Amino acid sequence: MLLSKGFEVEMYTGTPAGEVVGFSDKIVAALEGFVREPDKRNVEYTTAPFCRYEHLLCELLKPRVRLRAYLKTLGDYTIIPGSTLPLGGADTFHRSDVQNPYHDYIEKTYGTDVVTASIHINVGMSEPEALMRACRLVRVEAPLYLALTASSPFFDGHITGFHSTRWHLFPQTPAHVPLFESHLHHIRWVEEQLAAGKMQSVRHLWSSVRPNGDRRPYNLNRLELRICDLVTDPLHLLAVTALLESRMQQLLAHPALDPLESSQLSAHNRSEALLAIAVQNEQAAAKDSLDAQLIHWQTGKPIVARDWIRQIYQEVQPFAQQAGIGCFLTPIKQILRDGNQAQRWLIQAENNSLPAVMQGAIAQMQQQESLLAQDICQPVAA
Repeated sequence: MLLSKGFEVEMYTGTPAGEVVGFSDKIVAALEGFVREPDKRNVEYTTAPFCRYEHLLCELLKPRVRLRAYLKTLGDYTIIPGSTLPLGGADTFHRSDVQNPYHDYIEKTYGTDVVTASIHINVGMSEPEALMRACRLVRVEAPLYLALTASSPFFDGHITGFHSTRWHLFPQTPAHVPLFESHLHHIRWVEEQLAAGKMQSVRHLWSSVRPNGDRRPYNLNRLELRICDLVTDPLHLLAVTALLESRMQQLLAHPALDPLESSQLSAHNRSEALLAIAVQNEQAAAKDSLDAQLIHWQTGKPIVARDWIRQIYQEVQPFAQQAGIGCFLTPIKQILRDGNQAQRWLIQAENNSLPAVMQGAIAQMQQQESLLAQDICQPVAA
């Protein structure tokens, strides 16, 4: 049985030349389903949860078609791919709501380090302890999803040396987020952080993965993977989601896959050792993505991210086939073969300027969306 899935999609708006220009205050006022971020240069939409991937594809595309049509009413504006401000503008915060005290806190505390665009993947799972088990497994494997989705090698007009400059810069808050050993552990920890002022609200938990729900931390119904850079290719995003769901299905079938049970690391302080590996792997993946040298949480031995993903792909393929989503999983092979977005852009940047690379990516994104919308969401494209 398929789990429900939904996406939170953050994107920049700007010109076809690659300049990021903020319109989120106007977009939110004009278009239903869009919400503003503290900086008005990016805007977010959220898809309703669906189990079937065909529905998810339409839900990803429809808001973008509407957004592109609205941007045209403002002038020659478009959607900018990537997860950091690629060509400039990182020196100034562009407030979307100057009256909002939380936005004031964000600007003063983090500055433009949080002016990023990303994909948050939510997967439904309502049994609390099964959800915590899934959060533990996905937390230690989150660097692999970053490796597949890295799309921010450029920042403020420079090649940074990181494939995901976004994750390298983004302030993970609170600084230390443990592997939650139970739902009760999660509740008590969140209450402690709020009381100590380390979290401003239950939403102020910015780590690679977190349990989510309508009344956090008490009522939880989904896992939220937050580490991924913006994936503009909807088919690639569905492939990453299929990999994540298939891994969670495998865990549901084999609960002993839980890292606290199946890791070969010493049982003494295993949780802290797993967390240290996860944090180290996240930074390695932010730098070198698919080529990153990681530490396997199960064995403690080094492994290249690309090879580790291949291993998991083979493990989960039977679960994907059984669920009828094997075809949605297969683009993972293409990403492993051709590289993620960041790696492809860096190859282009060897012989082209950064503005030229971004301009080509902007045009390619728009063309791909137009073709997919015509083929799959006919009423929307009409």
